[in-house]
Formats: sequence, structure tokens, C-alpha cells
Amino acid sequence: MTQHDTPSPTRNQAPVDPITVEIIQSSLRAITDEMFATMRKTAMSSIIYEVLDFGVAMFDADGQLASSGSGIPGFIGMLEPGVKSVRAKYHRPGDVGPGDIFMTNIPHHGGVSHMNDVVLILPVFAGDTLIGWLANKAHWVDLGGAFPGGISADARDLYQEGLQLPCIKVIEAGQVNQAVLDIIQANSRQPDISKGDFWAGVASMRAGERRFKALAEKYGTPAVLHAIADYIETGERMARAALKALPHGRFDATERTDDGIELRTTITITDDVFEVDLRGNPPTRADALNCTLDATMVNAQMIFMAICGPDNLANSGTFRPIRLLVDDDSMFAARYPAAVSVYYETTVTGFDLLWKALAPALPERLTAGHYASICGTFLGGPHPETGQALGIVEPQLGGWGAAATRDGVNALYTGYHGDTFNVPAEVAEQRNGLMVDRLSLSEAPGGEGRHMGGRGIRLHYRIMADGWWITTAYVRTENGPWGLDGGRPGSTNFIEVVRASGERSRHAACTALPLNAGDVVEVVTAHGGGYGDPAERPARQVAEDVKNGYVSPDRAAEVYGYRGDPA
Repeated sequence: MTQHDTPSPTRNQAPVDPITVEIIQSSLRAITDEMFATMRKTAMSSIIYEVLDFGVAMFDADGQLASSGSGIPGFIGMLEPGVKSVRAKYHRPGDVGPGDIFMTNIPHHGGVSHMNDVVLILPVFAGDTLIGWLANKAHWVDLGGAFPGGISADARDLYQEGLQLPCIKVIEAGQVNQAVLDIIQANSRQPDISKGDFWAGVASMRAGERRFKALAEKYGTPAVLHAIADYIETGERMARAALKALPHGRFDATERTDDGIELRTTITITDDVFEVDLRGNPPTRADALNCTLDATMVNAQMIFMAICGPDNLANSGTFRPIRLLVDDDSMFAARYPAAVSVYYETTVTGFDLLWKALAPALPERLTAGHYASICGTFLGGPHPETGQALGIVEPQLGGWGAAATRDGVNALYTGYHGDTFNVPAEVAEQRNGLMVDRLSLSEAPGGEGRHMGGRGIRLHYRIMADGWWITTAYVRTENGPWGLDGGRPGSTNFIEVVRASGERSRHAACTALPLNAGDVVEVVTAHGGGYGDPAERPARQVAEDVKNGYVSPDRAAEVYGYRGDPA
């Protein structure tokens, strides 16, 4: 069994006036915001500059999360173990110095979710003193492997998923190790894009380094170290105060996956501990639907933040009350070299499971189930005009569950995404060589209740050249999102491939499925679960739903007893 706790902070005891401390702490977030903006403006691939599939963060000298920037929560939450993996490997005097940048992408060794999510880590020095670390983690579109884009639910081990970068020093004292970049480019199906995204990550961290060092020069190193330690301690105080205000007790939930596997969790809340127990779940799978312990810890962190206050600080101190219990070598704590390329579907399923356990006890804070699939859609092939090889990634929007007081939100990303966006149709068409024939709310039935679950989407990609492919691994393709208090379950996630000949095929998961000019990929994402008895939904509201196309007249008659517009 693995128990995962957050360590205690260290604190420099230098006296600093509270106004200066507040200014320095506000600057920490400004630094990570600048890192985020730099990455967004300089990246080469649309998964980074449009979707914002990356995260940045700042750490104290011991590798504890001090300030998290915008980005995907799952990325930011995993970066602390990444920094600590560098400190563990490069622990001798002189191993780490000014101008060094480290690179890692092996999920089981700390800081990484799957191998496409490359982590860059930079130590920050004020003179000869190490004052902290900066990290950047972003999804690179291709790092080799057996499958285009490195993604496949069918992968059997890490070796099939791409090039491994085992916590290496890619830049030393400001000098790039060109051999490493050459190896990366030689293994990538899109070498120029990979090279560009690497240098974007470097630029992001160097921007943060300049600001971090300037902060130490302006206020003095002791003051900065004191302010960072105080910031972490403040995060802990806020978290423990919020924990005391939660309902205490034991909260259980189970869920059945599309392939019939039962998952379970028990959450125990006391004055001092927020314990997430995932023991008893299936062992590591033979496919890529596994995730590492670090990824599972992020689920506990995210649900803790969701119920304790999303606007609170998010640093190492914030997560100190969390205790995670997981069986070793399980699908929630896979060991090297287990395949994890579609880890995101397992983590979002796990996150939804924790949500389900707590939602009945916290109806004012948590909704019914949402579409709970990243719905990562990987497409590639030659650009129809230039012939350049492309590989693009787009997670999909979906419906959120209804709340006790209102309908669910339409077409929003999952709770795992954070500050991410869909690729605009104009970018998909101009840059990625596709045509977007349709983007609308889905008309599928599901999610009815006193309050209705948010609507998923229907998105149609038209392929414009021969020799394309698609890879997907959606979950919630058989069992829709759960309702609450009598609300109906939501609909399901899937794709349909419509060939130019008119032939149709439906898929939940596929790997490099061939596509040619004229084929259309129809993406359909799920509605969220409903809340409350559908019979209690006001007739005028049902009529408005029919008018807006949220529900068909026949479905409204079946579920709500609709007999036409009461006006």
C-alpha cells in the first residue's frame, strides 16, 4: 500500500515587515502569470497556444510548490514531484548550477502524466544561493513511439509510447546539449514543432527566472525566502480552516467502467485529515488506461480545492491535510514500465468518482456527474495544400451536471482541464488543414430532471486529404453521467466516422484509424446528469427547452409529460 502525504515547509526566520511580505507574495503569482503568457505567445502547436494544454509553477529551494500559474491543474499538481526527482538525482555538490535546465517525461519517476507531457525544470540562483525552482510542463504533439502522436489505448508498455527522457540536463550553465535536441527531433514525426515547443518552454522559464532574481535583488534574498515560506504556511492555515467547516464522516461511492470493471472509493473527513482511500481497485491494466500515483494525488487535490474554496491559495501548504491511500501496482498507481498514454481517462474517471462520493453531502457546492472524459481527439496526416505532416490534438467540450438550484452548464471542459479552450474553427481549418462542418450542442436525450444537465456537443471534422488517421480513447461511452436526487443520467461520448461512400462506423477507442479525403469524423459528447425529479420541472421551462432545441418534443412528452407550449 502507498500512502501519499504532503511534507511540511521550511521557513526562514528573518524578520520582514508584513507589507513587504504581501508585495513579494503578490509578485510570485505575477511571475508565474508571465511565464504562462510567454509560453502561450511562443509555442508552435495549437494544443499549447490555443487549447493551453500546459502549466507552469514556482517552487521554494526545497522543491515545495510555492505559486501555481494558470493552466491544467493536473499538470501543476504533478510538477512538485518532478522538481523533487531532479533534486534526488542531482544531489551532489555542483550537480545543479545557474543556467541549468533539466528535462523529464517518464511518468513513473515523478512530475509527468504521460510521455507527451514534457517537463522542463530550472533552478533559480541569487548569487551562489539557490532560492527556488521554476517548471514548465506542456503536451508535445509527437515524441515517436509505435503510434502517431504516441497515444493508444492498446499500448502494452512505455516503450511503445515514445522516446524516454530520464531526468536529463538538457542545458548546462547556459549551453544547450545539442545531441539531446538532435535525438528528440530524429524521433519526432514533427521535428520542427517539437523543437519550437522546446524553446518556447525555455523562454517561459527564463522570463520567470529574470523576474524571480529581480525580486531577490530588490528586497533581498532573506526577505524573499521568508515570504515564500510564509505563503506556504498561509496556504496550510486556510486549508485547515476550510477543512473544519466541511461535513465530517465517511463518504463512499462506486462506479462501473464501460468494460464492466467496478471502481470504489471511501473519503473520510475529520478536523485534521482529508483521507482518500482508493484501495481495493483493479491492478495495473495490460493496456494504457493506467495512471501513476502522482496523477492520482492530483485528483485528491482537485476535489479538496473544489469543496474548500477554488479561490483559496494553491500551494504545498494547501494540500497538507490530504492523505491518499492506494494499492501499489494498481491502475491508480501503475509501476514502470506500464503504459499510461491515455492516463487522462483514468484520472478523470477517478476524479468523478471522488466527486460522486461527496456530492450528496455537499449539494450546495457539487453538481451531478459531468461528461467525465477528456475525449482527446488525435488527428494527423498531410496538409492538403503543403503536404506537410501534421499531428493535432483537441480535447472536447461536454455537458456538466445540474445543481440543486440550476441547470448544468453547456459545452464546458471537465474539472480536470482548468484554464483550457477548444481550438477555434478558423485555426483548425487554416493551420491544421481540416474543415469544421458543424459545431453545435448535441440533441441526444439524457440528463433530464428538475434541473437539466448541461448539453454536450456535436462537432464534425471533414478530412481534406488522403493518408490521414485518427486516434481516440473516450470513456463514458456506455454509462452516462450520474444524476442526483432522482435526476436522469446524462448521454454518452463517442465518435462516428462517416466515409465518403456514406458508410458509418461508431468508435469509443481507435488507434491510427485510416481516413481519406471526404471522410467526416463526427464527435458527440455527453450531457451532464440531471438533478431532481423531472416531474418537478415547470411546464413553461420545458416548453422553453423544446423551443431552444435542448430536448425534442417526443422526449419532452416521454419524460416531462409535455403537451405543448402552455402559453
